[in-house]
Amino acid sequence: MSDLKRTPLFPVYHAYGAKTIDFGGWELPVQFSSIKEEHEAVRTKAGLFDVSHMGEIEVRGPGALDFVQRLTTNDASKLQSGTIQYSIMCYENGGTVDDLLVYKKADDCFLLVVNAANTDTDFTWMKQHLKENAELVNVSEQTALLAIQGPLSEGILLKLTNVDLSKLMFFHFAEVQLAGHTVLLSRSGYTGEDGFEIYCKPEDAVLLWDKILEVGKMEGILPCGLGARDTLRFEAKLPLYGQEISKQISPLEAGLGFAVKLDKEADFIGKSSLLKQKSEGVSRRIVGIEMIDRGIPRTHYPIYINDKKIGEVTTGTQSPTLKKNIGLALVEVEYAGIGTELEVEIRGKRLKAIVVKTPFYKRGK
Repeated sequence: MSDLKRTPLFPVYHAYGAKTIDFGGWELPVQFSSIKEEHEAVRTKAGLFDVSHMGEIEVRGPGALDFVQRLTTNDASKLQSGTIQYSIMCYENGGTVDDLLVYKKADDCFLLVVNAANTDTDFTWMKQHLKENAELVNVSEQTALLAIQGPLSEGILLKLTNVDLSKLMFFHFAEVQLAGHTVLLSRSGYTGEDGFEIYCKPEDAVLLWDKILEVGKMEGILPCGLGARDTLRFEAKLPLYGQEISKQISPLEAGLGFAVKLDKEADFIGKSSLLKQKSEGVSRRIVGIEMIDRGIPRTHYPIYINDKKIGEVTTGTQSPTLKKNIGLALVEVEYAGIGTELEVEIRGKRLKAIVVKTPFYKRGK
């Protein structure tokens, strides 16, 4: 795996027992202890993830807001400095380029956080649509990113900063001192739990990683890999690019209409296609399914009603929290109603499943 990209934390993976895999061209830990144990730690205590492979792109200049508005489906004019928005970039036909987070650092500066495997594609896409009064800087190489997730996250980080973190609201961020290092700290994450994402200099990443695990030991914090990240985000119905959204799947089909502001003034890329989709109604939709028969639904398994193929599984697993075999699936809209019985083809056999409410997991307030 020597030609794979590595994050600044790669040197310490071994010390914590990481088992690594090739993830979109990166050598990343799939697990440290076990996926189940790490998943459980995040749901009940805390877990620490290395997500330094994510892409970070800054948009600067007087035309920064106009550019972000033209590029993304959400309404970035609603952002105050220090706040974050979940958004989507679309192709003209309404298919998804990527989903991303938009951080407003100042009126003339936005940080766009994109999916690792899409960073180069996204950057090229952005450059193609750039106007002269804004500039784009890919700061991915100068940025490491840790995510601490779980109900005990705030208490653990409080041991390393004198900032009152209870005042940092969800989807807000601030520059703070953490263990003596300046970081951009945001209350956000990809697990369905409370937690924080820590943007730091690559050379500070190892120290912060070690420090967080050391001060969180009493609370039962665990280092976590991509395996638990996937089961956690899936239970909370957070989409994964290439599965719930893709070039072929629009944000409206994926149930992400809350991040598509068709009434905003800016004529964003894909707007007319999405308006058409909205007015005519989508022909397929992402739904949650639960197996009735024994079997685990996996990505791309076909779904049938009688002998008609009506869709396929986008993500599926045995849910560590619910101890049930569940999945997300893209199906024809007439079969998307809760309670609809359907069949998933698993290794040549058609097994019964039922459409259920999502998200599968929602944390208590």
